[in-house]
Amino acid sequence: MTRSALILLPGMPLDAAMWEHQRRHLAAVADIAVPDLTGAGTIAALADGVLAAAPARFALAGLSMGGYVAMEIMRRAPERVTRLALMDTNPFPDTAEQTANRRAAVELARQGKLRQVVAANMPRMIHPLHMGDQTLVDSIHAQAERVGVEGYARQQAAIITRADSRPGLPAIACPTLVLCGEADALSPVEVHADMAAAIPGARFVPVAEAGHMAPMEQPQAVTALMYDWLVNR
Repeated sequence: MTRSALILLPGMPLDAAMWEHQRRHLAAVADIAVPDLTGAGTIAALADGVLAAAPARFALAGLSMGGYVAMEIMRRAPERVTRLALMDTNPFPDTAEQTANRRAAVELARQGKLRQVVAANMPRMIHPLHMGDQTLVDSIHAQAERVGVEGYARQQAAIITRADSRPGLPAIACPTLVLCGEADALSPVEVHADMAAAIPGARFVPVAEAGHMAPMEQPQAVTALMYDWLVNR
């Protein structure tokens, strides 16, 4: 079996720990890297950083903000991406209301309230069934703490100025998996179905009993889908 290079792009305010199950169980078929997405304040600069460190050809998966970076990479270097997975993300630019909410969240974080900001968003990040999963909740908080206030602020700035990715979806030509939690409150199922319909030959899979953090909420299911995407498509 030929091994793939696989780049996993985390969401905000997360780090490599969000992909822990996938990294462990896909290591037999892929050489995996998880870039740090906290060092720049635009999606374009984050994409350039990923590309500069990446091998010549690679499979690419991104969740939420990581999906925005993945779609930017597809605009910049589609010939380098062998397979694409877009998870719990969306192709739209920010709305005025979303931008105002992001700026308010950054202001609270800079007042020392990053944990409170993340806690307030938790019901929109994970399925109601998982709100009592203290290991999951603690992991999300620990990742946010490692990202830190300024990393979080740069991520929010990047998301605010992200491009409209809808026009580029029909040009995606590699095998593509579009996946989301069936109860994703931030990027709903309908958005993913539309994305998949716009990408030629894309496979769309809603994941049961998961919200916006499907790879963490249903790790076995997501890893199995990613294995099939890597090996069989």
